[in-house]
Amino acid sequence: MERTAYAMREVAVLGAGGWGTALAIHVGRLGTPVRLWGRNAGLVETMREERRNQAYLADVMFPPAVTLTASLEEALATADCVVSAVPSHGTRELMRRAAPLMRPDVTIVSATKGFERGTLNRMSEVIEQEVGLSRSPAVLSGPSFAAELARGAPTAVLVASSDPNVAARVQEDFRSRYLRLYASDDVVGVEVGGAMKNVIAIAAGVVEGLGLGSNALAALITRGLAEVSRLACAMGGRRETLAGLSGIGDLILTCTGGLSRNRHVGIELGRGRMLSEILAEMRTVAEGVKTTGVALELGRRHGVDLPIAAQMAAVLEGRTEARVAVEELMLRRQRPEADGPPGVAPPVR
Repeated sequence: MERTAYAMREVAVLGAGGWGTALAIHVGRLGTPVRLWGRNAGLVETMREERRNQAYLADVMFPPAVTLTASLEEALATADCVVSAVPSHGTRELMRRAAPLMRPDVTIVSATKGFERGTLNRMSEVIEQEVGLSRSPAVLSGPSFAAELARGAPTAVLVASSDPNVAARVQEDFRSRYLRLYASDDVVGVEVGGAMKNVIAIAAGVVEGLGLGSNALAALITRGLAEVSRLACAMGGRRETLAGLSGIGDLILTCTGGLSRNRHVGIELGRGRMLSEILAEMRTVAEGVKTTGVALELGRRHGVDLPIAAQMAAVLEGRTEARVAVEELMLRRQRPEADGPPGVAPPVR
């Protein structure tokens, strides 16, 4: 594939989970040298020997351009693009370690969907605080399962940055015949949509686990979008962003797709299982479990009502049963469908 004069010379992907591995495979297929970093030296050595990630994407081999390393110094030494694909709770520590090892003109792409507990920061805010970049980071989000991207299935995502040159660079260097990237300057809207859809996906799983049918699922997704949009707008995002790939697109995929980790958690909760048992069986992180409580804190900070998130928090914390939570949502006082100004509830009629 033809590249522009400013094409990335080398990419470092930090995080050897499913999403980080899929992104490394994708970029490596384009012929760009990629260093995939993982914190588990044993897993990295096994991946190096087998040329695949047996733990997450066992059926997809690494292209020749992908190098495996457990050394952060080695991963970052010559990279002019760094992709952060670690869970939200590990992003700050990793960025703090990585900051002195990165080139000053590096482009950083956040591929993590979530908020930071305690600070309530979005991931791009965490990166900016720890790295102090000369250029704004980019955020990669949208409806994308790692396994499908790794296998080359057609995928469309969004890259958001306050710097249009950064967004354009990532668009150009990550595009392929099967991956299409759209650009946005609404970083807040994209990150809130990417984080909050995981909360709604747990609720969608609960609906499915309870066997409540397609009517209930459609209603849940639709009202979930309204909830996500209210919070995003109150935080400074734009409503139209949530009508795109990082909003309704990601929401549909995560609420209905069989590969969704958060939907799986909800399904098992709906079947009456304990959260601790469900998580103990999972190899990957379900970000929505951590995001739910943070979302409620953000809702309180910005004066936004988040009824679905509130009921899911009660279920996750064991304060109420899944079926009772759904009944509470159905029995809420009726109201107009359209929202008023961000953060202000419309009158009840």
